Amino acid sequence: MTDRWNLPAPLADTADKWLKALQQALADEGVGDPAALVDEVPEAPAADEFLAQLRYVLAASEFVAKTLSVNPAHLVTLARDSLFRAQTPRDLQALTEQLAACPDQPALDRALRLERNRAMVRIIWRDFTRATSMVETTAELSALADTIINATLNWHYAALIKRFGEPVGHASGLVQPLVVLGMGKLGACELNVSSDIDLIFVYPEAGETNGERKTLSNQEFFVRLGQKLIQSLDTNSADGFVFRVDMRLRPHGQSGALVQNFDAMERYYQSQGRDWERYAMIKARPVAWVTGGEAAGDDLMQLLAPFTYRQYVDFGVIDSLRSMKGLINRQVQRKGMDLDVKLGVGGIREVEFVVQLFQLIRGGRETALRERQVCKLLPLLEQQKYLPEGSGAELLEAYIFLRNTEHAIQGYQDRQTQSLPIDELDCLRLAMVMGYPDWATFLAALETRRTLVDREFQQVIADPDAEHEVAAEALDAWFSVWEVADSDAQALEVLTEANWVNAERVLALLEDLRQSRPVLSMQASSRTRLDMFMPRLLHALDQAPEIEASEGLKRVLPFIQAVARRSAYLVLLVENPTAMQQLVRLSAASPWIADQLANHPILLDELLTPESLYAPPGKDELRDELRREVLRMGWDDLEGHMESLRYFRSAHALRVAASEVTGALPLMKVSDYLTYIAEVILEHVLALAWENMVARNGYPRRQDGSVEREPNLIIVGYGKLGGIELGHGSDLDLVFIHDIDTQCSTDGEKSVDNQTFYTRLCQRMIHIITTQMASGQLYEVDMRLRPSGNSGMLVASLAAYQKYQSTEAWTWEHQAAVRARPVAGDQLLAERFEKVREATLRQKRDTAALRHDVIEMREKMRAHLGQADKNSQLFHLKQDAGGIVDIEFMVQYGVLAWAQKAPALTQYTDNIRILETLEQVGLMTAETVAQLIAAYKAYRSTGHRLALQRQEAVLQGEDVFTTERQQVNELWQQLMLSPDQT
Repeated sequence: MTDRWNLPAPLADTADKWLKALQQALADEGVGDPAALVDEVPEAPAADEFLAQLRYVLAASEFVAKTLSVNPAHLVTLARDSLFRAQTPRDLQALTEQLAACPDQPALDRALRLERNRAMVRIIWRDFTRATSMVETTAELSALADTIINATLNWHYAALIKRFGEPVGHASGLVQPLVVLGMGKLGACELNVSSDIDLIFVYPEAGETNGERKTLSNQEFFVRLGQKLIQSLDTNSADGFVFRVDMRLRPHGQSGALVQNFDAMERYYQSQGRDWERYAMIKARPVAWVTGGEAAGDDLMQLLAPFTYRQYVDFGVIDSLRSMKGLINRQVQRKGMDLDVKLGVGGIREVEFVVQLFQLIRGGRETALRERQVCKLLPLLEQQKYLPEGSGAELLEAYIFLRNTEHAIQGYQDRQTQSLPIDELDCLRLAMVMGYPDWATFLAALETRRTLVDREFQQVIADPDAEHEVAAEALDAWFSVWEVADSDAQALEVLTEANWVNAERVLALLEDLRQSRPVLSMQASSRTRLDMFMPRLLHALDQAPEIEASEGLKRVLPFIQAVARRSAYLVLLVENPTAMQQLVRLSAASPWIADQLANHPILLDELLTPESLYAPPGKDELRDELRREVLRMGWDDLEGHMESLRYFRSAHALRVAASEVTGALPLMKVSDYLTYIAEVILEHVLALAWENMVARNGYPRRQDGSVEREPNLIIVGYGKLGGIELGHGSDLDLVFIHDIDTQCSTDGEKSVDNQTFYTRLCQRMIHIITTQMASGQLYEVDMRLRPSGNSGMLVASLAAYQKYQSTEAWTWEHQAAVRARPVAGDQLLAERFEKVREATLRQKRDTAALRHDVIEMREKMRAHLGQADKNSQLFHLKQDAGGIVDIEFMVQYGVLAWAQKAPALTQYTDNIRILETLEQVGLMTAETVAQLIAAYKAYRSTGHRLALQRQEAVLQGEDVFTTERQQVNELWQQLMLSPDQT
């Protein structure tokens, strides 16, 4: 027998007293020796171990001791059946059937209380003896409550419809269900051993019952049903109670109607819902229903989701949480509740607040955070880096300790209290249940956890100005600059002392902002947020070394006007000085980034964590992130997928741009990441379009009658996408290739021939990519490189593509094929395409004719797109002589001229590696290749920088890239124009 069951002397006396009373009660039931109860019970411990546990539980729980003394049959039943195993669905189903069979309400109410008490004896026994974990205990309690509420609700519903008929909706003509919404710990499946249950009653549609003799409105019917349910559960009789029922969380609280229909619920939360009700709604869950109510429960949760979770990152809740916690603290102090393990400092509520805060801030975008259980959310918050490394695990351990303490307090007398005991014997009892030898040792352990919890809680809701040491006088000074109506001289003095250039212009810009339509139309609460934000912005601009402050202000102003009516973004920046610093830093570095943030303020979320902002994820991580982003959506939610894809692209493009302008990523990595983003998006676009098409038309069939479950198609990237050289704002040159039997058709009800199916599939992909939505478009798409260009079919078979390339394609199309690469679709088809491309590039060619064609095409492009002939002071990085296209054309010429004798030249599609291969196979000297690569990288790096500055790729000055242009021109002369080239 383990020492775990040894009792301190004072508690041993208590245990012996209750054991003696129980033995007498069992004897009256014909049970002589309690130890005999576990004979032949496979899961049970040995007889002496069982008796030791019994004494231990009797000492620890007066509720268990009294219940078993009054109803010793409970112990008999439990010991022989479920005391030593987990609760099962079969147990709950048996309880449902038992309650449904009750002949009348008195019988129902008595059965409810007896079964509840028996179940609570079992649960407290297993909890106190640590036969089960805290999480398992709360889950079993919640499942028990769900079962009891459901069975009781349906019993009363059956009785009421016999009198009044079924409630029917006016508009739909359908029978209406009542949905019981569980709130708080019940909703989260975290019920404790003496919880009350917070409920809200809701039904979908107004109407009346269809009774033959008497009818009621649906409202009246469901009010009666709700009252009956509460009466059966909450009334305290000689047998006790089932659950204390609290209805105060319903709309309008105690003064509100007991039952609401869906429309009334929606109107209330849209117009009057308060922040604390959003907190409460996080844990809401349909726990019981009648007549098809499960589907109605799902509809209700979808209806309430927009109120609970904002679609943007909502930092506005932090201030309301501070206020709410302050109110609780004052209540605790006023009522002397410092010893309350739930509401006191470092208590259960603080852990819940930490979790709920992140849920409300980010749950609109990250559906994984809509999980209701604290124990599942804390590891997730740490994993997603919303909590520092280790904090999630420490908070989880503390939370479990506090919840176990709560159970030990409540399980003693089945009372809804979280206050630590004062009586010496009760203190000893609590310490024993928690596994400590005495009260002092337990209290020290408790205080350690409470200190940790409060520290983490204070970190989450800390005043951001205090955390970042923003002096109050500094903000006061910048506030005087923002509010210059009566103090222009003071504002000019502040700006002059801060060495701001053109202070008068700064004040004019601020005045223009104040008088702008977005600001003038702001609500009072939003204007207050703006007044909090502007001094902090001016302070951040003043502290930023990257840019002259007045120019930084000019770049940020469009963003402020864009978010004026969505002031939660201003709160985000006020609450997160780090994000404010990143806004200033990146806007200073790049007008392109400033424009992106102004056009898509939702991207501010990316500024909150610099460690991820300046570390773009790899391709596999991108795939996984996109998968998680769309996991909540069905394939039929085309618009939802399109919006998610646009945010995904914008967010990751911002990360890459931020990494580039700050020097965290070199040029080649920038292009790699931008290309990865496009490839992952195209993979998903193909999957999305495919699922949409097969839902409409079925799967394409083959000649043998089988069907294609996956698209037999590849997306081929040309140009910058194919060459892994995408830049900011690059379009996508795409070609679609299939390998289907065009003589067959799809197997759906709306069958179409396979060619039509794949054509529409490609049209759908282009629609998904190019449609202009509120969040913009994904990419511009250019399809002109497909066989026969704009006059050709949108999607071609591999055989047709091969024939075209071998018999009809122009030289410039073979040049384009140098950079052709499958980027999404069927892997086997991609491998076959690569062989076709290799054969195309390795064709035997007349080098003189090839050189003539390449030069002719180059001259046409230069004449149409270059700048040098128009103004000798200008140099177009891409199109002018000695620029990017000259290098690309030399590379393409080299591949087409020499791939027949040097097959390795067809391996790569990017210019850098092709040039390196030309050196490796001895067709270019190391010096030539080095010069071309250096010039190419320099040109592209400058082009990227200009793009991020919203400038064209045209430079001014005769001395711009003089050496590089001269070298490229000389190499062009040697390779393309010298008559001795072969």
